[in-house]
Amino acid sequence: MRNVVKVRIYPTTAQKEALLQAFGCARWWWNRALNLNNETYKATGKGLSRQGYNDLLPALKQEFPWLKNCYSQVLQSVSLNLSRAFINFFEGRAKYPNFKSKHGKQSIQYPQSVKLLNRVIKLPKIGEVEAKLHRTFDGVLKTVTVSMTCTGKYYAALLFDDGLPIETASTNGKALGIDLGLTHFAITSDGSKFDNPKHLLKREKNLKRKQQKLSRKVKGSVSHAKARKIVARVHERIINTRKDFQHKLSRKLVNENQVIIVENLAVKNMVKNHNLAKAISDCGWSEFTRQLKYKSEKEGKIYLEIGRFFPSSKTCHVCLNQIGSLPLEVRSWTCKACQTKHDRDINAAKNIRDEGLRLLRQSSVQVLALGTSATVSGESVRPKRGRKTSVEASVREAGSPHYIGTPISVG
Repeated sequence: MRNVVKVRIYPTTAQKEALLQAFGCARWWWNRALNLNNETYKATGKGLSRQGYNDLLPALKQEFPWLKNCYSQVLQSVSLNLSRAFINFFEGRAKYPNFKSKHGKQSIQYPQSVKLLNRVIKLPKIGEVEAKLHRTFDGVLKTVTVSMTCTGKYYAALLFDDGLPIETASTNGKALGIDLGLTHFAITSDGSKFDNPKHLLKREKNLKRKQQKLSRKVKGSVSHAKARKIVARVHERIINTRKDFQHKLSRKLVNENQVIIVENLAVKNMVKNHNLAKAISDCGWSEFTRQLKYKSEKEGKIYLEIGRFFPSSKTCHVCLNQIGSLPLEVRSWTCKACQTKHDRDINAAKNIRDEGLRLLRQSSVQVLALGTSATVSGESVRPKRGRKTSVEASVREAGSPHYIGTPISVG
């Protein structure tokens, strides 16, 4: 199993200059290779491979001697990342690769020759850089990614491989359905509601003042650069507080439950509503579900997403009666069939849980019928080019809105 820890590093002035040169070389090579690939594709109908990129480097180092100041493996990592970017694009997992700018976050990758010493990280052609090693990992150090934020802070992401197998997913434990919202960030099927911190709204006035000061500065001046960094610090604080909240809540939910079921939300389409776009973006639902997923897989637990068109809010979880419409302003309603009074969000979370359990039960039956050893959680399979993708359950099946009868026994 592979684990990543991100640590803060404190390079000296000379080391910062060396890192900036390395960032510039890596960025220059990415842009040149991407442009060359585009031209080659227009001329021949075929792009360049990773080896094709690397074959061009020796001649380029003779033409541009400053490229030799950068560690060779850093440039080869750029070739690897660019080739992977194109693979992801053609297999539908990402957008077309973009050109990189010298403004904003910068990063380089060291695939080897990095050593961890006492409170320092030794990087090729950089030297020993002071680091805040707040955590230890067992295993082999595979890759180190050094990055610089917009505020001028430096970090190193350390990738370790401990050689241990991934935990086998099991359904023995408590199942939890989670409904994500705006007033309350998350509502669970057991009745818990977690308030939305609204990180951007709390700092919006401060951010507005800093942005107004930035707009008055002359572009390209020293004062403009200082004001830009101040604005970046405010954005960084918002991002850090949001991630801190998401990590703490996702860790709590994963620790307390064995099966976690959420909706597959179309956030990209939801933000097209201009009245709610800022509030939806401030929540960070996609990042929260991503954290739930990888933490569940790491702990040997099941993470499942049900279809976005499942009528979780309009269906009574007691008798499965479905009403015609339910506007957003209606936060509670009474079922006309069984006279049960529902809290809109808690009812939706319970329906999400029940539908997920139905899908798990159906998946278990299919696995037994096929006589295979696949797990009910739909473990990753290997598609083209050796890349992995996750197979997620679909609710477009007979029997929806959810399983009618005794649900799967979980805990």
